[in-house]
Amino acid sequence: MIRFALTLAVLLSASLPARAAVDIKEVTSPGGLSAWLVEEHSIPFTALEIRFKGGASLDADGKRGAINLMTGLIEEGAADMDAQAFAKARESLAASYEFNVYDDSLAISARFLTENRDKAIALLRAALIEPRFDTDAIERVRAQVLSGIASDTTDPGHIASSTFDALAFGDHPYGADRAGTAESVAALTRDDMLDAHARLLTRDRLVIGAVGDITPDELGTLLDTLLGDLPATSAISVPEVDFALSEGVTVVDFDTPQSIAYFGHYSGLKNDDPDFFAAYVVNEIFGGNGLDSRLTVEVREKRGLTYGIGSFLVALDQTEMILGQAATANERMAETIDVVRDQWRHISETGVTQDELDTAITYLTGAYPLRFDGNARIAGILVGMQMDDLGIDYIATRNDRIRAVTLDDANRVAKRLYRPEDLHFVVVGKPVGLDASN
Repeated sequence: MIRFALTLAVLLSASLPARAAVDIKEVTSPGGLSAWLVEEHSIPFTALEIRFKGGASLDADGKRGAINLMTGLIEEGAADMDAQAFAKARESLAASYEFNVYDDSLAISARFLTENRDKAIALLRAALIEPRFDTDAIERVRAQVLSGIASDTTDPGHIASSTFDALAFGDHPYGADRAGTAESVAALTRDDMLDAHARLLTRDRLVIGAVGDITPDELGTLLDTLLGDLPATSAISVPEVDFALSEGVTVVDFDTPQSIAYFGHYSGLKNDDPDFFAAYVVNEIFGGNGLDSRLTVEVREKRGLTYGIGSFLVALDQTEMILGQAATANERMAETIDVVRDQWRHISETGVTQDELDTAITYLTGAYPLRFDGNARIAGILVGMQMDDLGIDYIATRNDRIRAVTLDDANRVAKRLYRPEDLHFVVVGKPVGLDASN
C-alpha cells in the first residue's frame, strides 16, 4: 500500500515542461463524446478531468444540498461493492478519484497508471453509473455535511460571503449555500440522491480534458466505456438570476475582535466579453495578487489597516461580479471601507498609469507558463477553457491578448468596471462607528 501511495505521489507531480506551448487535440469518441487531449508518453500515467455543467444550482426546489450530499456519496459504494470494498479496490490500483461540486459544475478528477487504466476506469464507471447510496453511507456523509454546516456558522468569512450571496440573489440557488441548511440536509432521502444524480449526470452536460500516456483512439474508447451509459440529456436547467444588491453597508453582528468585509457589485463582464482581458489586467493593478496592487498599498502598506486585501472577477453561468475581501480590527473597519470606496472611485475616474499597465502585463504574461506544472493542472486548464468557451487556441494566444491591452482600453474599462455608486459591503463582526444600511 505504501509503494502504491509513493508511486502515485511521484506521478501526480510529473509534468510537461513548464511552458504554455502545449499540443491540444480535439477527440471525439465513437459514441460521440468530445474531449481535449494533451499526449505525454514519457511517464505511464494519465490525468483525466470531467465536468458536469450545472452543479449544485440544479438542486430541486426545497432540496438545497441534495447534489452536494450526492457528490459526497459517489465514492461510498458502487455496484456490488460497499464503501470499504470500493476504497480497497481503488487503493489496490493506485488510482485517485476526487469529486467536488460547485455552483455551476460537478468536478471529477481521476489519476491512474497506464498498466491499471482499464481497471481504474471500470471502477470509476461503477461509481458514476451504479452508485449504491446505501443507508449507512448516507447517514455517515450526512453527519459530515452537517458538521461542516455547523462549523460555517462560526466562521466570519463564510458568514460574510453567504450573507452577500443571500442579499444579492435571494431565492435563486446562488443565494443559498450549496451544502444546504441543517434542516434541508436532515430531510434528504435516498430518493433525493437518485433524483440529484439524474438531474446532473447526463452526457449533454459533459466537458472533458485528459493529459498523459494515452492516444486519441484509446481516449475515445475510454470515454465511451466510462460515460457512454449515462442518460443522453436532462430537461433541468439553472434559472436566470438578477443581481439585487445596490450601494450600502450591511452589518452582521458577531462577537469577534476582528471584522471581515466582503464587498463588490455586478460587473456584467463575461469571459467572452471583448473587454474581459482589459478588465483582467486592470483588476490585477487594482486588487490582484501582487503586493503592489493599489488596495494593498493604500490599505495595508500606507495605513496598516489589514494584513491582506484583494479583489477578483467572478463569472458564473448566470451572473458576473467584481468582489473583494478584507479583515481588520473592529475599530478600524469603518476607515478601511472609506479607503476602499475612495480607491474604487479614484480608479473609475482617473484610470491607471502606463507604468502600472506595463508592470501588470509583464507579471501576468510571465507567470502564465508556471501554471503548467503538472499533468493534473494542465487537464484542469483544458476543461476550464472549454467551460468558458475560450477556444482550443487560447493557451497559444492568451498572452498576446493581454499584451494587446492599451492604456486607452484599460482606462475605458476601468470606468465601466468600477462603479462606486453600486458598491456594497457586508461586514461581520462588531465594527465601531460603522453605519449600516441595506
